[in-house]
Amino acid sequence: MESVPEKIPAHVAIIMDGNGRWAEQRKLGRIEGHRSGIKTAREIVNYSSEIGIKYLTLYTFSRENWNRPAVEVNMLMRFLEKYLKREAENLFNRNIRFKAIGNLEDLPSGVLKVIDSVTEKTSKCEGMTLQLALSYSGRDEILDAARSLARKVSEGSLDPNNIDEDLFSKALYTAEIPDPDLLIRTSGESRISNFLLWQLAYTELYITDVLWPDFSKDELLKAIRDFTSRERRYGLTREQVVGLVG
Repeated sequence: MESVPEKIPAHVAIIMDGNGRWAEQRKLGRIEGHRSGIKTAREIVNYSSEIGIKYLTLYTFSRENWNRPAVEVNMLMRFLEKYLKREAENLFNRNIRFKAIGNLEDLPSGVLKVIDSVTEKTSKCEGMTLQLALSYSGRDEILDAARSLARKVSEGSLDPNNIDEDLFSKALYTAEIPDPDLLIRTSGESRISNFLLWQLAYTELYITDVLWPDFSKDELLKAIRDFTSRERRYGLTREQVVGLVG
C-alpha cells in the first residue's frame, strides 16, 4: 500500500466506468461486472473516509442508462436497493453523511424509500459526505436550476440582474457541496459523459485505463498523488499563483 499524500483533495468525483468490459474480459455476464463494481465502490467509500476526503461523489446511474436492456436496468436497481440497505449502518458508524442527486423521481419506489431512510439516518453525520448521482444528467440539472430562477423572476421575488455564479450554484442539486477538486474516470474513456457540467469548470481530471472493478485503494492514492503534483491556477499566471502563496 502506498503512503497517503499530505495534501488530500476535499472533493473527489468518480465516473465508475468499465464494469461491462471487466465482465466480458472474463467471459462473465454484465451483471457480474456490476456486482464486482459494487464491492469496489464499498471499498473506495470506506477508504476515502479514512484518509480524510470530505466529499465523495460517485456517478452511479445516468439518466441515459435507462436506455439499457430492461433486464440489466432492473438488476441494477435491485443491486442499488440492497447496497443501500446493507450499507446504512456502516455509513452511520463511519460518520458518513449520505446524499442522492439527480432525477430521483425516475427511480423505483423501493429505491426511493431506502434513499430517504439512509439520508435521514445519516443526516447528523459530520464526517465525509457520500453523494450518489442517480438518474443524473448534468444538462437536466442546469435546466432545472434555470427554471427555478426563472420562476422567481416571473413571481417578482428575484431581480434577474442579481443572478450571478454563486446564486446559480445554489440552485443546483449540489448546492451544499463544493465543486470537485479531482475527477477520476476509469476504463480510459476521455469524456465527462454529462456529469457535473457546471461544477467541473476548474476540476483536475485524472483518467486511468483501469476498469472500475479493478480500481483499488492504491489506484485512488495514485490519482491523488498525481493531483498533488499539479499547480492549480484558476486562470492566473504561474507568477501570480506563486505570489499568492508567498
